[in-house]
Amino acid sequence: MQGRVEPDDEPGRTEELRVVARRREYEGKAVYEIQVKGHLDDRWSEWFDGFTIVPQADEVTQLTGSVPDQAALHGLLVKIRNLGLPLLLVRRVKDKEASQ
Repeated sequence: MQGRVEPDDEPGRTEELRVVARRREYEGKAVYEIQVKGHLDDRWSEWFDGFTIVPQADEVTQLTGSVPDQAALHGLLVKIRNLGLPLLLVRRVKDKEASQ
């Protein structure tokens, strides 16, 4: 049909649709594991939105907990940055719904 633009007719449109689909895969609640260089004790848990804080060997601290969305995860990462702690690992462990 003349005049109709299909997604494949627009340069980059197919890739844009793939990016949107990938983003949706990571929306919503999920459990994350974060590791930082430096020791934090469990008194920091409340400040880190209830994440469990476990000191590891070699001056590494592991924080584990759930976030409601990607914006909340980025907020936690900003807190880590503001403390000057080198970020070693961020791993999505599982969707929160799957863990309930």
